[in-house]
Amino acid sequence: MSTIVGLVVVFAAVLGGFAMVGGPFPVLFQPSEIVVIGGAALGALIISAPGKIIKRVSAAFKRGFQSHIPTSQDYEELLKLLYGVFQLTRREGMLALESHLENPNESVLFKKYPAVMKRHHAMTFLCDSLRQLVDGCSVAELSLLFETELETLHEEEHQPINLLKSTSDALPGLGIVAAVLGIVVTMGHMDGGPEVIGHHVAAALVGTFLGILLCYGVLGPIATGVELQAQAETRYLLAIREGVLCAARGNAPELSVEFARRAIFSDDRPASKDMPKLLASAKG
Repeated sequence: MSTIVGLVVVFAAVLGGFAMVGGPFPVLFQPSEIVVIGGAALGALIISAPGKIIKRVSAAFKRGFQSHIPTSQDYEELLKLLYGVFQLTRREGMLALESHLENPNESVLFKKYPAVMKRHHAMTFLCDSLRQLVDGCSVAELSLLFETELETLHEEEHQPINLLKSTSDALPGLGIVAAVLGIVVTMGHMDGGPEVIGHHVAAALVGTFLGILLCYGVLGPIATGVELQAQAETRYLLAIREGVLCAARGNAPELSVEFARRAIFSDDRPASKDMPKLLASAKG
């Protein structure tokens, strides 16, 4: 939603400023310039994204119009779930998790926290790590597994983001291409008088205008928004990692949850003084 609001503000400011100086709006509508810039950008993106990567780019672009950033409530549910898991293993041992991990969607423990379950990557990340502990994986090996998976996820997420950014960076250049083609057309109308020549020059300059606007006002910010969402989701996974590793070292559930809490950004994490009440609600 914020992406749509931002785009409305961008176009309202640009077009509003254009209107304030008496700019003629019809000259801005140049379908040929849009075809040249948009088509060339799309073609370059297809060339740069072979195989499944183009699907990742499409999915990343769609995420730019959604919001997957964990909220404070999402983190609270995560901490309560981790506390429940650690309490269970503390009382009954790691093998007590087997029945919950076989089918997490039907687990009484996991179903209590739908905000966590809807984050499929996070659930897979958590369940896979707990399965390793059930199977007897050491803390050192589990730490290496976490590092490997986080590194893989980082590269997988940033491939489409980097392609979106490179396409955005190419838009001003493609706008110049469209403008040059417009100037070529203008040269064929040199005998048409000042008004005709002026109209064609203005139409050519619209190409440069569109390329720059789409770069810095549309695609570039969308790519940055997708990148920040990916970083926020990674932060969610880091909280899981810190909590699980602390519990795997044999620490108390309260301390393990505190390690997870410390991995959360300060404006999203629950305050330390509120943790006893939060954990008490998890027990209930």
